[in-house]
Amino acid sequence: MEHRSRKRWPVMASAGILVAMTGLVAYSPTLYRMFCDLTGYGGTVQRSVDGSMPTATSNETVKVLFDANVAPDLPWEFRPEQRSIETKFGVPTKVYYYAKNVSDETVVARATFNVTPYQTAPFFFKIECFCFTEEKLGPGQSARMPLVLYLDEQMLKDKDARNFREVTLSYTFFRQKNLSPQEIEAARNLSKGSDETDERLTTSSTQEFDNDAPRR
Repeated sequence: MEHRSRKRWPVMASAGILVAMTGLVAYSPTLYRMFCDLTGYGGTVQRSVDGSMPTATSNETVKVLFDANVAPDLPWEFRPEQRSIETKFGVPTKVYYYAKNVSDETVVARATFNVTPYQTAPFFFKIECFCFTEEKLGPGQSARMPLVLYLDEQMLKDKDARNFREVTLSYTFFRQKNLSPQEIEAARNLSKGSDETDERLTTSSTQEFDNDAPRR
């Protein structure tokens, strides 16, 4: 009996963490970020802005796979427009995600993301996009969300990450519930905001990339 209890404890602890993380995602993106910063949970990259566009000095390539998920109570379609890309280390690459509200009411949601394998997260850079902010779509409204990313060449020198040649970027959208009309109005329009981001990416010669996963 005692042996079975010891085996059951890690499972219960893991389940407790998942429940806690779902609550943090839904109600406090700030606390979620703090948790990930302290624990490295989920391979979540943190923020460190670099305004210059990187350039590649290596011919080594990496495959980036894209994943999209929605919570069960969120009536949205959500998917990457491309399942994977092959790109050189250090070369910024532009991709798109697609979302559509399939309900007959305006719905507000918030996305989180992570990068796996976890060892590669410190070397994964992307522009700030639709994460950790409240985004809304009206009935039947859709959005095409741009994303520019690159893998730092320093990954090739890291003893824990240098052998990986496949990296997965995964997003999950969670519905935001019990919002007042004022809170719904204040949420960012995902369709309009994505179009503005895409235009900025097209016309700007520099971009701000995010990464704050600590390197050992």
